[in-house]
Amino acid sequence: QVQLVESGGDLVQTGGSLRLSCAASGSIFRINAMGWYRQASGKQRELVAHITSGGSTDYADSVKGRFTISRDNAKNTVHQQMNSLKPEGPAVYYCNAVIETTNGGPMYNYWGQGTQVTVSS
Repeated sequence: QVQLVESGGDLVQTGGSLRLSCAASGSIFRINAMGWYRQASGKQRELVAHITSGGSTDYADSVKGRFTISRDNAKNTVHQQMNSLKPEGPAVYYCNAVIETTNGGPMYNYWGQGTQVTVSS
């Protein structure tokens, strides 16, 4: 059993900052890629930022230069620093991780329960 638990979502003013965190726990042998997705009401879930096990990162064009994803492999955590937030409407941010639960076993895709971010204008 693997769990991803996000934290850090909040109501913030335009131009403000938030730091999201996600901790993975349970039967984990190795965590491969990790990422943050967001979903606004009535819209599809979209990739915000992605980080490989080696630390290579990728961002949605809309957040480049404002968001920074990082991870702590020793603690099985991933973070997302969000600066210069824009009033894009409330969205739920989801943590995602590709995890091997056993040595040499298959990789599984896990999701957290989400944390809400609302940016007020």
